[in-house]
Amino acid sequence: MVIDGREENERELAAVGLTVPRPFEVRAYAKETYDTFTLDLVPADGGPVSFLPGQFNMLYVFGVGEAPISVSGDPAKPDRLVHTIRAVGAVTRALGRLRRGDAIGVRGPFGAGWPVADAEGHDLVIAAGGIGLAPLRPAVYWALAHRPAYGRVVVLYGARTPEDILYPRELERWRSRFDLEVEVTVDRAGTGWLGNVGVVTTLIGRAPFDPRRTVAMICGPEVMMRFTAMEFQKRGVPSPNIHLSMERNMKCGVGLCGHCQWGPHFICRDGPVFALDRIAGLLGKREI
Repeated sequence: MVIDGREENERELAAVGLTVPRPFEVRAYAKETYDTFTLDLVPADGGPVSFLPGQFNMLYVFGVGEAPISVSGDPAKPDRLVHTIRAVGAVTRALGRLRRGDAIGVRGPFGAGWPVADAEGHDLVIAAGGIGLAPLRPAVYWALAHRPAYGRVVVLYGARTPEDILYPRELERWRSRFDLEVEVTVDRAGTGWLGNVGVVTTLIGRAPFDPRRTVAMICGPEVMMRFTAMEFQKRGVPSPNIHLSMERNMKCGVGLCGHCQWGPHFICRDGPVFALDRIAGLLGKREI
């Protein structure tokens, strides 16, 4: 079979992009909480970037290693990548030491994203716990950019304390809109907190959505996602309409190394976003 030279070149570039980091530059660094920060990255070659809400990149710190980080920026901005990162290991701590002008390698984007297109015509409920709001933020941006395509759009967010709330100013801006419902809760609060207190599952029962025509998207600690999915089921949301992001143990990003195998699935290739009916039997099993 004869392949056009341009087509062959595009295929080669796509293949290289999966395995060889593309050079990026840190355009901005922002501290979010005591252990969480955001990096704003621009491609060193000046080319465009693209991703779907829910996809992730492998971020490479030269001389240290790489880590899988979900994209947390706006899919409508093709000139940058935004990643919000929690410093929990050697690579993420090294990422936290980067500042404006520093070089970084990026592979990706990888994985299956949030079903934002399939959710059109439905109510959309986004439930996040802790830093789980970061992988869901692109889905919120997408929904707001295509607002007439959805029914109600609801954001439910839970954090440990008021000081752990991610993107507080943005949450306030979202809350001020007439076409978006936003509820925030914290596990523990001092005397200055006037909002909800309790886990995020306590918000689901009173959230304004029609369960028969709702698509739910969940991201956070695995135990939070398990109980949140159960609450959506109790409310009447069908299991195929409940989606979870199961980021864990990803190393290569292309399904070769086997580190992220989870039952019959490879998280990096088949996920990280899964419908609940595909993975219900795997949730909470310590062995896998």
